[in-house]
Amino acid sequence: MEITNIKIKRFASESKMKAIASITFDDCFAVHDIKVIENNDKVFVAMPNKRLKDGTFKDVAHPINIEARQYIESAVIDAYNNAPLIEDEA
Repeated sequence: MEITNIKIKRFASESKMKAIASITFDDCFAVHDIKVIENNDKVFVAMPNKRLKDGTFKDVAHPINIEARQYIESAVIDAYNNAPLIEDEA
């Protein structure tokens, strides 16, 4: 499986969420709403999730092994580092 496209919306904001990403695999399957989060000067990727009735969150799409997670995270963070900033709308 190969990531064939990554779209990044990088935000110029003070919040911990720095960007939203969409990735496409093999030009035929897309995953949207992947978050790029910065916390304690470390950037990481949070997969799309939904809030459950008890207030917790559950991923709705995620890699099932460490190799896939590292592949996705590395590709998304590389794209994030090269994406232009989008200024906040007032």
